[in-house]
Amino acid sequence: MATFLYKLGRLAFRRRHFVALIWVALLTLAGVGAASAPTAASSSFSIPGTEAQKAFDLLEERVPEASADGASAKVVFKAPDGEKVTDPANKADIEKTVAALKSGSDEVARADSPFAAKTVSKDGSTAYATVSYKVTSMELTEDSRDALEKTTDEARESGLTVEVGGDALQAMPETGATEVIGIAVAAVVLVITFGSLIAAGLPLLTALIGVGIGVSTITALASALDLGTTTSTLAMMIGLAVGIDYALFIVSRYRGELADGRDREEAAGRAVGTAGSAVVFAGLTVVIALVGLAVVNIPMLTKMGFAAAGTVVIAVLIALTLIPALLGYAGKKVKPTGEKSKVLGGGRKKDAAAAAADAEPKDNLGTRWARFVVRRPLTVLLVGVIGLGAAALPVSSLELGLPDDGSQPTSTTQRKAYDLVSEGFGPGFNGPLMTVADLEGSDDPKAAAGQISKTISGLDDVLSVAPPMINKAGDTAIISVVPSSKPSGIETENLVHAIRDAGADIKSDTGASVMVTGTTAMNIDVSEKLNDALLPYLALVVGLAFLLLIVVFRSILVPLKAALGFLLSVLAALGAVVAVFQWGWLGSLFGVEQTGPIMSMMPIFMVGVVFGLAMDYEVFLVTRMREAYVHGERPGQAIVTGFRHGARVVSAAAVIMIAVFAGFIGSTEQMVKMIGFGLAIAVFFDAFIVRMALVPAVLALLGKKAWWLPKWLDRALPNVDVEGEGLRDLDAAGKRDRGDDDRELERV
Repeated sequence: MATFLYKLGRLAFRRRHFVALIWVALLTLAGVGAASAPTAASSSFSIPGTEAQKAFDLLEERVPEASADGASAKVVFKAPDGEKVTDPANKADIEKTVAALKSGSDEVARADSPFAAKTVSKDGSTAYATVSYKVTSMELTEDSRDALEKTTDEARESGLTVEVGGDALQAMPETGATEVIGIAVAAVVLVITFGSLIAAGLPLLTALIGVGIGVSTITALASALDLGTTTSTLAMMIGLAVGIDYALFIVSRYRGELADGRDREEAAGRAVGTAGSAVVFAGLTVVIALVGLAVVNIPMLTKMGFAAAGTVVIAVLIALTLIPALLGYAGKKVKPTGEKSKVLGGGRKKDAAAAAADAEPKDNLGTRWARFVVRRPLTVLLVGVIGLGAAALPVSSLELGLPDDGSQPTSTTQRKAYDLVSEGFGPGFNGPLMTVADLEGSDDPKAAAGQISKTISGLDDVLSVAPPMINKAGDTAIISVVPSSKPSGIETENLVHAIRDAGADIKSDTGASVMVTGTTAMNIDVSEKLNDALLPYLALVVGLAFLLLIVVFRSILVPLKAALGFLLSVLAALGAVVAVFQWGWLGSLFGVEQTGPIMSMMPIFMVGVVFGLAMDYEVFLVTRMREAYVHGERPGQAIVTGFRHGARVVSAAAVIMIAVFAGFIGSTEQMVKMIGFGLAIAVFFDAFIVRMALVPAVLALLGKKAWWLPKWLDRALPNVDVEGEGLRDLDAAGKRDRGDDDRELERV
């Protein structure tokens, strides 16, 4: 592979005009496709195999008006102290507001008055009106949102407290200045790493081109493939991350080859042949992690994974072709990492020892740290493992759930509406359960529906049960159940399971089947499905990557060490997330206003994203060690050599990723804030503790055993030549050719 990529790199360097034209054409084509494509709606969300989805499908078939998934707003009114919402003046103001909500937008399907819908609290202090829209929250126009906000602002002028919950006001979260700071930090790190604005700009430029092509393609295909507007978010995040990383490693290797005295075309070829080989396999590990999301069997996650994997493939292709082409354009503006010492002086050739001493590369921080670890591997290993183990301890208290308005910052109108409903009616009114009864097998549907209501009323944590609503065909009933506890509480989850468990007895008594659906039940089912899929997903991703790394490193123990180190860093990162977002430790420092369950997608999301980045760092760092070992260095010296060439650039890549991910901590959305913090701390743990400390410590303890591979397996595995042994043969052939030329000149 190294030889093929070497030739590809040289070809791209020579034919840079052609290569650049191809990528510009692809970017233009994708951009035109995105601009001309129909606007994508929010992706249809389904969770196959769950009871909530089965109930929803039944409603869609028999009671389609009840299964509409349009946006909704819950407008909550609270009377001034000492007054009631039923007082004539307050009642008139509320009715006026509801009428204005109905006529405020063509997208409003209905707006129910609290007095007609009987949504007035027992003490008369609070009431809420429900506004339903014809379109989803992602399709809702800004005019409709503005009309909703304007109407509620006018209602506040009457002296009423008016707040709005629901998803109608849901908009793209704001990240604030921290995201800009993160990008600025990334740019500064690149400049420091390369010492040149041109060299620093190449990774950013190529990453943006790759993300532009990927996201534009996703946008162009969104409507046809039902990708939705959220699918591009993961693709953009991962594409930017790996795009910068891959370009960074190739440009860094290019500068190293220049420092070894090679001409620019040869340096570009060798950079792509060596670092490019690592890029290919690092990219494959990321693709495996993202495509593996299909194991969860949630179509939306599967599409997000495949879309992001496509963006990663584009990033790999750009690194292998566009980077050497742009290096050709940059010319001498991209400088070597340093000049080789001259071996001639005073008109006389120095002896071999003096020449070797002059050519010996100087120590840097990476080599000094590597030598320290090689001298004290057991101490470093124990300290690192104990530290990460301590950080992982909070995982034992992990509680999973999906965010609702109760997890919003207390300053938002959604959170204020949530709190007003909780105070006036009870927390369960923020997430009522929709119980669906299939009455087709019942002899007396009406009696069966009544029996179901009576049974549910007798369960724990039930605040109220609404009378059954039976459809015209008489084969389906909808029963609204209000829990006593909040939607994200464990008590509500237990109630959902209790209703489902009671369904067996109900079916035997009445012949009717009982299912629970609605937003709250959907969230519970999604959380359980994600939780159940975590171990199979982990086994698939780590297993496939383990096999891939065996091929790359031709070793059993190195891939095993890589996988175990990754698991340790992910557990430590999840522990930090639990400590901050669930327990509230240092919450004020990170702007956490409300603690609660950890987002259900967080473990799988972190496993997929962090695994890909972790394997990037593993491949780039250990490949250099493997290369040195294969070329004859002792195991301990190979570790030092790997750090001499790889530690600086891996550290720079990690700092860039930490800065970019940390930029999301400033988001106003709790979920985005959590993702940003989790990814940033995970990259820190994995890059600086696992890869920079535990990896060299374990390799030092193992010595030559680290690179052991059974002979039968060595013969069976394909030789992908990641360490560039084939390029060394090219060197030998070149020297023979030059020697023949010299002898020919001497004869002349």
